Amino acid sequence: MPLREECLWETLTPQRPDNTALKGEVKVDVCVIGAGFTGLSAALHLLEKGKSVCVLEANRAGHGGSGRNVGLVNAGLWIPPDEIEAGFGEAVGSQLNRMLGAAPALVFNLVDKYNIDCQLRREGTLHMAHNAKGEADLRSREQQWKRRGAPVELLTGKACEQATGTQKIAAALLDRRAGTLNPMAYVTGLANAVRGLGGQMFDHSPVTRLERVGQKWSVQTAQGSVLAEQVVIASNAYTEGDWTELKRNFFPGYYYQVASVPLSEDAAQEILPGGQGSWDTRQVLSSIRRDKDGRLLLGSLGNGNQKPTWFLKAWADRVQQHYFPNLKPVEWECTWTGRIAFTPDHLMRLFEPAPGLVAVTGYNGRGVTTGTVVGKAFADYLCNGNPQALPIPFAPMQPLAGVGLRSCLYEAGFSLYHAGQCLRIVI
Repeated sequence: MPLREECLWETLTPQRPDNTALKGEVKVDVCVIGAGFTGLSAALHLLEKGKSVCVLEANRAGHGGSGRNVGLVNAGLWIPPDEIEAGFGEAVGSQLNRMLGAAPALVFNLVDKYNIDCQLRREGTLHMAHNAKGEADLRSREQQWKRRGAPVELLTGKACEQATGTQKIAAALLDRRAGTLNPMAYVTGLANAVRGLGGQMFDHSPVTRLERVGQKWSVQTAQGSVLAEQVVIASNAYTEGDWTELKRNFFPGYYYQVASVPLSEDAAQEILPGGQGSWDTRQVLSSIRRDKDGRLLLGSLGNGNQKPTWFLKAWADRVQQHYFPNLKPVEWECTWTGRIAFTPDHLMRLFEPAPGLVAVTGYNGRGVTTGTVVGKAFADYLCNGNPQALPIPFAPMQPLAGVGLRSCLYEAGFSLYHAGQCLRIVI
């Protein structure tokens, strides 16, 4: 069957709101730019605190990296907690580790509070070691998280095989704090909650200009404007236009996914039998999970939009056959790609370029939980002015050199690795 270029999560979330474009002038306390995890979390928590809020989205809620996410509700960042504390310093790093360690619980609480139907599972996630070096890394991560009281466990031997459903993994780190969900359905649920609390949402309204007008901010679009006391820039990797310097503080990368048709119940149950989502320890990592209908979802770093569908199928076949050789040939149904905001040190940045104006970038692929936490933190900060509400301090904007070159080099490296996988040179 032909491989469709279509985001699975969109097809599984048919009740997505499609709001009208902004026309005329709107006056609110806070204008949020971007209707993804961060922007909608910020809007929701601001509304809960009694603020009036307007959300501007260039496309539709979740259209960017949020809705195109893998859907892993992870605790922490990609890099281990000791490295986070080394990068930010012990005081700041430990606070960030605490906040992101509790991030899955925040997501779970929002899902429960607002009755969001997003196929949430709370069985945890598995970080799978693909070789001896990867296993050593996971042993180190286990000890680092256990020192911080986290409920993690390194599975080996039969326990590992039973959890992963494959004999190709010698060890896997189970994080019981985590889970999986349909990211587009989660975004949609947040958007519905924002509207339910009286927030104004406008789709198809890309920002064209942002300027100070007296004591307030004027956020302009093609057909209207928002006058607000405070502004949250939550467009992250999908920031476009010259109205902000934010896009010069990260370099864009990509992550593609390929989804199968629904497998038989018996076949699906052989893959990650406990229902966890997973990713491996390869430098060019692969993610593996199932959805509620028993589809196998594989993903990896790289821009799938720039690859022919036969290449993506060949790559997916290679990964599936390596990890789950007992499966019958799998039919691949659809593929999609999302954009990621990378930073050189893989650490995010918070900015306050002017009073009443906050922004964030550099999630480096950890959007579900990190975006939800940062959105809530921005809401707390804008309401009480206490920087202790933030996971990390604000940093000065420092545009990166060679943004385009960095992106090209990353993409070239990812493509070469995937070609090696297809040719069975590497796995």
